[in-house]
Amino acid sequence: MNKFCFILLIVAALASCQTIDLYERTVSFPLHSWKSAERPSFTFEITDTTSLYNIFLVLRHEDAYNYNNIWVNLNVKGPNETVTIRREFILGNNKQGWLGSGMDDIFEHRIPFNDKPAPLHKGTYTFTLQQDMREDPLEHIVNAGIRVEKVKQP
Repeated sequence: MNKFCFILLIVAALASCQTIDLYERTVSFPLHSWKSAERPSFTFEITDTTSLYNIFLVLRHEDAYNYNNIWVNLNVKGPNETVTIRREFILGNNKQGWLGSGMDDIFEHRIPFNDKPAPLHKGTYTFTLQQDMREDPLEHIVNAGIRVEKVKQP
């Protein structure tokens, strides 16, 4: 039994030493209301420049959310440049309802910002989100964030 526990401990230690291929963070809106002046920021480091990356908007909203879409500005400050991307994300439609996964009255979406995997330069990145809807504050938004994942090479 002790030998089994020792082997399990070694395997767990080795697994914890692997490079993380994913960054995901969200910010909660305590009143489920996202003001356009609230601009959540997320900072992370890229060290692997040989891989490609997918970037996603992570959004959770209540079933009572009033729209089938959301407009978001993503400001990306990278090691070489700063860009702002304005995108519309479709969250639902009249035929299928909400397109994200749901539990109770909360729906989660992970929607790509980029159409295809992209390379990132080595260095520090700061991603800042801003809702860009006419309704301000935007009601029934639980939280928003980003997900950056390394594409697995075949």
